[in-house]
Amino acid sequence: MPESGRTSTKDHIVEGPVVAARRAGLLVTLVLGGLTALPPLSMDMYLPALPEVTESLRSPAATVQLTLTACLAGMALGQLVVGPMSDKWGRRRPLLIGMIVYVAATAVCALAPSAELLIAFRLLQGLAGAAGIVIARAVVRDLYDGVDMARFFSTLMLISGVAPIIAPLIGGQILRITDWRGVFHVLTVIGVLLTVVVWKFLAETLPPERRHAGGVGEALRTMRGLLADRVFTGYMLAGGLAFAALFAYISASPFVVQEIYGASPQTFSLLFGLNSIGLVAVGQINGKLLVGRVSLDKALGFGLSVILLASVALVLMTSGLFGKLGLVPIAAGLFVLMSAMGLAMPNTNAQALMRTPHAAGSASALLGTSSFLIGAIASPLVGIAGEATAVPMAVVQLVCAIAALGCFLALCRPWRKAQAQEA
Repeated sequence: MPESGRTSTKDHIVEGPVVAARRAGLLVTLVLGGLTALPPLSMDMYLPALPEVTESLRSPAATVQLTLTACLAGMALGQLVVGPMSDKWGRRRPLLIGMIVYVAATAVCALAPSAELLIAFRLLQGLAGAAGIVIARAVVRDLYDGVDMARFFSTLMLISGVAPIIAPLIGGQILRITDWRGVFHVLTVIGVLLTVVVWKFLAETLPPERRHAGGVGEALRTMRGLLADRVFTGYMLAGGLAFAALFAYISASPFVVQEIYGASPQTFSLLFGLNSIGLVAVGQINGKLLVGRVSLDKALGFGLSVILLASVALVLMTSGLFGKLGLVPIAAGLFVLMSAMGLAMPNTNAQALMRTPHAAGSASALLGTSSFLIGAIASPLVGIAGEATAVPMAVVQLVCAIAALGCFLALCRPWRKAQAQEA
């Protein structure tokens, strides 16, 4: 028999897995932050290379764009597979398998002789990379609860939020010394290093007695049970719809800022970076100052309300109600909207996962997949009225904000929980 406080599994031998992982503190934070940062690195580091890929592979731009779509689709669908796997086999084994497949797929992307093969392996890269997203959230749920979990999600946002800012810059610098294939070589090296770090330093956090023994049918029943939980579904939809408003910004902002308002690429990069910094900064305020002092539902409700107000302001400004406005007020509205995401995103994750200690992997999969799918639906709508107006972007954001706040109020019913606590 193992000694008291020790847990022995064939995956890994750890001394009190949850206690040991918490004790690792900063190291675990960096590992989980790296896992959540890898997908945006995989997507955004590649963006500056798209014109070169089109020329190199002699393919239409629309075909090369599918390499992005394939990676995004893989990340969405992969979470549905990996999440239940991690509930059945523990966190380490599916994560390590996913990382190894990610490294192999990325290496093949660097050698791809055609756009079709690149699309296929970008899909595989996304499917495998999904392991890092979904298992990182599940590990947080294994290790923390309540306000501690919300604080940790805010800390993760600091790490993963930097990735979209620096990824295009890194990609641009890589292209100064090599071609587009060099981007995938760098991603391969990053994947190898992260795999080694996970193998050496990330202990198993789900002991055998808490694992699910069932197969696909059991996983589907678990997910159906999660979706039947009205409150969990409310947090999931609120988070997914808020994420869709973020996706609308990411999809439309290069066109809106540069083409409609005439800003330079450098100005766009500066504004994009400032908005990302706002999101990360508010996320840190949430984790360091608000959590523990203000209820998570109040912080979440305030964040969703600010997103809604910013969306209303953007609709009014882009529609010409106040006359022809320049870039500054539009940029200010986008900054407020993006910054408020720092309250919405970590708190929806924390509140949803707090209800699902029995199936954190499956719950994390549903949270991630719903966000990606809702975002993927909202993203193309921003260009529905052509290239002469920013109104569609603002309208999509407004609709998503109204729906997010509506789902939170109608399904989560936060006032009832507040009344129960007071009683």
